[in-house]
Amino acid sequence: MSPPDARAGTRPQRAHGKRPGGGGSGRGTPDGDGGGGTREASVGREKVSEIQRARILAAMTEVAAERGAGNVTVAHVVSRSGVSRRTFYELFDDREACFLAAFDDAAQCISARVVEAYGSERRPHTRTPHRGGQAGWPASIRAGLAALLDFLEDDPQAGRLCIVESLAAGPRALERRAHMIEVVKRELEKGRVEGRGVREPPPLTAEGVVGAVSSVLHARLADPAAHSGSFAELLGPLMGMIVLPYRGAAAAAKELERPVPARPVRPRAAGKDPLRELDMRLTYRTVRVLLAIGQAPGASNREVAAASDVEDQGQISKLLARLKTLGLIENAGAGHLSGEPNAWHLTAKGADVSTAIEAQTAK
Repeated sequence: MSPPDARAGTRPQRAHGKRPGGGGSGRGTPDGDGGGGTREASVGREKVSEIQRARILAAMTEVAAERGAGNVTVAHVVSRSGVSRRTFYELFDDREACFLAAFDDAAQCISARVVEAYGSERRPHTRTPHRGGQAGWPASIRAGLAALLDFLEDDPQAGRLCIVESLAAGPRALERRAHMIEVVKRELEKGRVEGRGVREPPPLTAEGVVGAVSSVLHARLADPAAHSGSFAELLGPLMGMIVLPYRGAAAAAKELERPVPARPVRPRAAGKDPLRELDMRLTYRTVRVLLAIGQAPGASNREVAAASDVEDQGQISKLLARLKTLGLIENAGAGHLSGEPNAWHLTAKGADVSTAIEAQTAK
């Protein structure tokens, strides 16, 4: 089963949300503290907007999986994400725009993984029989399907958003889902061209196959407790369903006998998201202060202020004091008691938060 290409299921950001930074809202920066007109300050605001957007989309995915897309409210998403309602509306027009953005992100993640696997089997240098005699169209479909099942094993909530919850999220979500299915159908239809010695299947075969595979995945994502086993165990049976009308019963039987490939080893995120645990709103200045200290351990108040584009020394003192109270930074210098400058370092917690900021803004 081949998924949509890397652009499938996506739309330009303006179609369903606002650009990071609140483009066009006229209500300031998300959870911002104002001020700053330099390029560095703009970068800081952009980082915060990307972080807040990622938190909101993650919350939408989680809450939709728990409550169902039709039952999710902005209040649910705001509460789960830990951002303000104002920030939500600076980034998204409404609940539907948020859901569509979450759908697009999930679809793009699925496509990136599956298209790579599918494409590797379609390249000319790989069109030789694999172990067990498989080659060509079946091998490509199997590779793509294996990658999809692997993704669902890693992130069932994102899979549920695309396959299950999109059915109840309104006409625009249905349109995106239909586009994904259409791309898959086109790839399955290639089996008609590459068929060998099998009577040509009827016109609606691809549509029926996609519907059958989607139904199986829908059932397991909608009610995982009712189904034991991993998604990987579905590879052989689903491939049998796909191959049967194009290659016949013998080829379908062989798909059941093929070994399931070992899952790729991928690093897993350990523990909870440190940004979720912060008892504070993340502003562009707090982001810049944390990153500045992380990049220059031992920096003084004045050095941190310069790197963070904070001109008011009283304000930088308040920011540093608050971050210290939250356990994100510590002062290794003698400070004002001896007339020596402070020397700020990230704590272990602060390093985790800084790493999470960098990871989320690098996506």
